[in-house]
Amino acid sequence: MKRARISTDPSSEYKMFFSKEVLRAFTEGLREAGHTYEVGDLYKMGFKSKMDSEQHYREVGLDPDAPLPKDVIREQEKVDRADVLAFIYPVWWSDCPAKLKGWFDRVWTYGYAYYYNKNGERQTRIAVKKAVVICSAGHTLDYLEEVGIAESMRRIMLYDRLIGVGVKEAKMEFLGV
Repeated sequence: MKRARISTDPSSEYKMFFSKEVLRAFTEGLREAGHTYEVGDLYKMGFKSKMDSEQHYREVGLDPDAPLPKDVIREQEKVDRADVLAFIYPVWWSDCPAKLKGWFDRVWTYGYAYYYNKNGERQTRIAVKKAVVICSAGHTLDYLEEVGIAESMRRIMLYDRLIGVGVKEAKMEFLGV
């Protein structure tokens, strides 16, 4: 692996938070294996998760040439530098936290995460090889499987947000109680 991009939520300012310990162990393993990485703490970065009206119009108008906010461009550049993406977060109401959902909404833009060529075929500019998603949950994995939450989360995160926009391989791990 050349370089990993790790997004984490919630903020590392929560000193006792389990996701922070998962992040610490994950980055320690990367370091020991000789990989480089960059951590994107969406709270520390002050990342704005809410799409403003200009960006919303750009997306619904399917205009890849409309200007992008600088913070979105910076995040896309970080993704472009990565071979692997990692997302470490707690499960919030059967999905990722709102801050991370907003990251996908704003960074996976039309013209970057997806666009249609002249033949009407869906394309992407994302060239990430792999992604791993590590979720801490307040339920056991057995419970999440039994009620369908785990499968729902896999379908949305892996197949819509990652593989669906060009990531070649993605997997999700649940760390339940």
